Amino acid sequence: MRLKEYLDSLEPGGHKVFAKKLRVSPSFLSQMASGTASISPARCVEIELITEGTVTRRDLRIDWVSIWPELQVA
Repeated sequence: MRLKEYLDSLEPGGHKVFAKKLRVSPSFLSQMASGTASISPARCVEIELITEGTVTRRDLRIDWVSIWPELQVA
């Protein structure tokens, strides 16, 4: 699932709670979700953990295979 879709599915105020868990501002979270701010590999892992796998590292970066080759399906 894309990050924007996940955030859109949250209850009112959920964006702020999510941003706080990531230790970023809600506006920066919005920029990450819209693609105007890149998401670091470390932050991708955090997002995957916070969303309990609903949003995966593969969903967040097009270059995921070069960063996490172990996630490739054989």
